[in-house]
Amino acid sequence: MAAAKSQSRKRKTKRAASGKDAIALLKADHKEVKGMVEQFKKSRSESKKSDLAQQICAALEVHAQIEEEIFYPAAREALKANDGDLIDEAEVEHTSVRELVAKIKRGSSGDALWEAEVKVLGEFVNHHVKEEEGEIFPKVRKTRADLKAIGEQLAQRKAELQGMQQ
Repeated sequence: MAAAKSQSRKRKTKRAASGKDAIALLKADHKEVKGMVEQFKKSRSESKKSDLAQQICAALEVHAQIEEEIFYPAAREALKANDGDLIDEAEVEHTSVRELVAKIKRGSSGDALWEAEVKVLGEFVNHHVKEEEGEIFPKVRKTRADLKAIGEQLAQRKAELQGMQQ
């Protein structure tokens, strides 16, 4: 079942890439993860929660990697030197998210704090998304960065990484 969902995500990624710029693609990722976190919170099934947690972790790993490899360097270059601290903070937040993802992946739904860790991960992500969408994205959009080309690079790399997760 997880493989089928991963395939579905890959198809959505390819469709999303056509015509979307980098910011639209990243916002779509944010929305997808937020939806999975909400499903996790509402679910009463241990197996469903476990599946959702794995999907959330996989999506965040790919999302963080494409941002760090492609979007953040492009954003840093496009933004004035005095806005570089926004990218620095985003990268530090990614480190915290990555550590929590690793902990969740090592654990299981029966562990004492596992469910709380997934919920806190959702809170970290919401905070990070708020900063990206409220501060970084609007500033990058005002630059001369070729968001369409960056979006194509993001989509291609995302599809590669999702293929490697299988």
